[in-house]
Amino acid sequence: MTAVAPTRSRVTRWSAGFAEDRGALILGVISAVIVLSWVGSNGFRQSLAMTAATYALVALGMYVPFVLAGSLSLAYSAYASIGGYAVGIVSEKSHLPLLLGWIAGPIVAAILAAILGLVTRRLSGFYLAAVTLLFSTAFAAWLTDAEGITGGSSGIGNLRTLSIFGWTPTPYQFLVLAVVLVVVVSFLLDRLRLSRWGVVVRTVREAPRAVEASGARVPTLTIAALAIGAGIAALGGAMFTYSVGSITPDTFTLNVVFLAIFMPLLGGTGTPWGAVVGALITVELTLNFDAVKTSGTLLLSLAVLLVMLLASRGVLGYLDELRRRGLALLSRNGSGHG
Repeated sequence: MTAVAPTRSRVTRWSAGFAEDRGALILGVISAVIVLSWVGSNGFRQSLAMTAATYALVALGMYVPFVLAGSLSLAYSAYASIGGYAVGIVSEKSHLPLLLGWIAGPIVAAILAAILGLVTRRLSGFYLAAVTLLFSTAFAAWLTDAEGITGGSSGIGNLRTLSIFGWTPTPYQFLVLAVVLVVVVSFLLDRLRLSRWGVVVRTVREAPRAVEASGARVPTLTIAALAIGAGIAALGGAMFTYSVGSITPDTFTLNVVFLAIFMPLLGGTGTPWGAVVGALITVELTLNFDAVKTSGTLLLSLAVLLVMLLASRGVLGYLDELRRRGLALLSRNGSGHG
């Protein structure tokens, strides 16, 4: 009887967590349908939505080590490039299915992130950010120099069309697949955040010594978080590269990394869905707001500053607070009438 009780408790907690996440998933699916309906057959809107999906995946990749584990790595432009070049190299230099590039890119990026995390395991804060920034800069230089592999400064273009078991998606259908991928990754990361592993990783950020005392190895947890994040960012790189049909060393610059840092802060760090909301806001302010096209990044910075000052939990956190206050007000009014 005592052996069954903990099992039932774990199942109950899992069910409660899934029920909590289900509402976020439903809202995410509804939002995705609205975005896809707004995009339609408009080519410019399709490019905006694809950019937002790419930003969202890079930001979701950074969410795992940065927000959950408190480890700031600035190598995500390199990881996104690895995903993109994996698709490009498979397309140009082999007759293998293009889908293999999508599989190889995240794996290579995750392995590289694990190795980099192992080398820098004793670093944190500014020093970790500085070293990974240096790595990202060196990787971009290598992409330019390795002409035999990457095509040099000209990059790789004219990618083959993607075939999934004989089906070749149209640009709009590929966008639908990209949006579905963002929704699925967001949901899975939300489940991971609430899992036992996620709770331990979040504790690493606040009390690493307590985690070590419990028997868990902090460097191992951090390296795992970095590898997961790198794989997700590589997926975003592969997706964007295929959508535009080419990749160069300048496709994913450090500007993408800095924007990806802003996105969870803007949308809300309490849930991975905040990174997606932040990506949508970022694309709207920097690419689709005609009044400030030349100063979109400045407006984005001001927006992040205002959010940090007025709603430190981000847009989603602020909306959740309004929801709680509304429910509390309705409850008090109901009790008063009763």
